[in-house]
Formats: sequence, structure tokens, C-alpha cells
Amino acid sequence: MDLISLPIEKNENRFRLVMAVIKRAKALYQGAMPRIDSKSKKMTSIALEEIISGSINVLSGEAAVKAEEEAKRITYQNMMDEAKQKASFPEEMTKIEKDLQVYLREKEEVVVENTT
Repeated sequence: MDLISLPIEKNENRFRLVMAVIKRAKALYQGAMPRIDSKSKKMTSIALEEIISGSINVLSGEAAVKAEEEAKRITYQNMMDEAKQKASFPEEMTKIEKDLQVYLREKEEVVVENTT
């Protein structure tokens, strides 16, 4: 499907359409999976096709504000969960570091024995 033939007229606000395409293309660049099969290779073209086809909901007004606040809250919770995991991680790191040091010492001993 050519981008020229897409029915852009169904969106009443072209600025909102452009902003939605930008946000979706950014998400695609960051690793989000496309929701439609497309022959296009460019992320912006895929994002535009997704929005025009209706597979992506574009929120505006109060609904958009609420969704953004919810996303921030979820992101904050994820960051806190990661911080809690990292707090217990140093103990495991010291064990891994000790194992690595033992491995490196054994490897050095083998190299020294082979050179003499």
C-alpha cells in the first residue's frame, strides 16, 4: 500500500496524526513490535499505517493525560523493583567475582606450567 493512497482524511487533526506517528515510530525504533504486516521498511511508514488502520488507539485530552500518568507510575514501579533486585545483587556478585578469580588463577598456573 502506498502512503499516498492511505485515507488520511479520516483524521480531523493532521497535527495530532503527525504527533501520534512520531510517538509510535519512536516506540518501534526502541523495539516495539509492529501490530500489522507491512511491506514498508521505514518505521515512520509502518507507524502511519498502524494508526490509519486503527490498530493503534490515539488518545487525546483527558484520556491522554490519564494514560501518561499511568505510564509514569508503572515506569516508576518498574524502576523501584529493579533497584530492589540490585540491592540484593552485590552479594551474588562477590561470589561470582570469587569464582572468576579462582578460575583466572588456575588458568595462570596452567600457562606458567606450559611455558616452563
